[in-house]
Amino acid sequence: MPIARSDIHELVTSYLERHPGERDLLAALLEDPATAPGATDPAAPPARVTCSAVVIDRSRRVLHIHHPATGDTPRAPGGRVAASDRTLLEAALRGLREEAGIPPGALCVTAAFLSGPLDIAVHDVEASPAEGRPAHRHYDFRFVFCLADAEADSGPGAGPGSQWLRWLPFDQVGSPTLRAKLLASGLDGVVEPVNASALIHDGQGRYLLHLRDDVPGIWEPGSWALLGGGREPQDASLEETVRRELREEAGLGPAVLEPLAVDWATGTDGLTVPVRVFAGRWSGDPATLPLTEGVMLAWFDPGTMPRLRLSPATLELVRRHAAGQPPASGRASGSSPARSVPHVVGVHLYLERDGQVLLGLRHPDSAYAGSTHHFLAGHCERESAVSCLVREAREEAGLVIDPADVELAHLVHVVEGAGAQPRMQLVFRARRWRGSPEVREPDRCLSWGWWPADALPDPIVPYARAAIEGIRAGRPYTELGWT
Repeated sequence: MPIARSDIHELVTSYLERHPGERDLLAALLEDPATAPGATDPAAPPARVTCSAVVIDRSRRVLHIHHPATGDTPRAPGGRVAASDRTLLEAALRGLREEAGIPPGALCVTAAFLSGPLDIAVHDVEASPAEGRPAHRHYDFRFVFCLADAEADSGPGAGPGSQWLRWLPFDQVGSPTLRAKLLASGLDGVVEPVNASALIHDGQGRYLLHLRDDVPGIWEPGSWALLGGGREPQDASLEETVRRELREEAGLGPAVLEPLAVDWATGTDGLTVPVRVFAGRWSGDPATLPLTEGVMLAWFDPGTMPRLRLSPATLELVRRHAAGQPPASGRASGSSPARSVPHVVGVHLYLERDGQVLLGLRHPDSAYAGSTHHFLAGHCERESAVSCLVREAREEAGLVIDPADVELAHLVHVVEGAGAQPRMQLVFRARRWRGSPEVREPDRCLSWGWWPADALPDPIVPYARAAIEGIRAGRPYTELGWT
């Protein structure tokens, strides 16, 4: 089903509140939604919509694709809207995944633009009688995202066009309109919470949970959750967001709401969503509240909650609050070392053949460990560690590994510098595998080689060396960088 013209009209109207001088340029998109032709239908000139993903890293660079054979200038990944796309934002995410191999879960929307476009570019396309194509105009909706994990800045994904991907600084972006808006935006690629929820408790060990509707298209349908929702453009702060949501959903208005933690969720479009959690106290009867969304509200104690269909992160948050412990504060930088913070999980493949270990030489342009030898490795997405290992081995080197042939060989708990996010580096040994290592991602790895375990190459990632030495010595665990 094509995206409704009314949805496009709403996006454009919101966009023009920031850029009123572009109203005449976008006039064709503001026609009466009830009578205007579908702009996402390729057969419906004169206005056709495309969508692009503007991905920003922590170095204020933008991901571009440039295929030399086309002669085109570098552009943000994206393309036409497909019949399966529910929103224009989803169309941009699909184009990004197809062209750059970056999944939605690796990205967050920005607090400044949320799900609205940063730029709407206009391109006139000449008629082509030979192709039966009339003259028409393209409107490219450019949505901006930042990387959920700062370490993902090391390179783009593994899509079919990944060898043509480049990171360009803001001032080198080719599109004049996009370049101007980026330079004026203040965007720096740092993730900020864009949703807010409330941990409501009665001070006696009970917590208020909301049973969500069991219908498709909403976040975690049919599960128990905290009250809350997404920030709206009119919200001056996330506290205002959560207070609005409490009023709208349940008629609640706690006198005091205090910031408690940052939780991480997955949105209905697959994006990673940082959620600011506020704590508030209330002790009334949930049955008397004017619930406008969901099925019901009820009090629960932490001992009962494991029997509910409930997010593990929410359960952990409640348990920590009940125990009087500081809750985990998500991936925000600068967290105090005394507080509980999530650790990034890295997965690494240890292959040994005739006393030699498989290592790859990383691309010199890698943001992490360029021109340095390292294990075949990757970050866990929403998958088990062994599943991640099997996937990375296939994608990076064409190796086929049976999960049953995998065993944990070593664990390195590492922090690389003051303020850096701690990491659990899991090193797995594969007892058997099929295939010979080949370079599948030349933008990340230049070559694979077998190196004697007692004569490792230099340079090599320090924790990789430590893991190999630990495995040879029979030690299961190493710590690096902690003081």
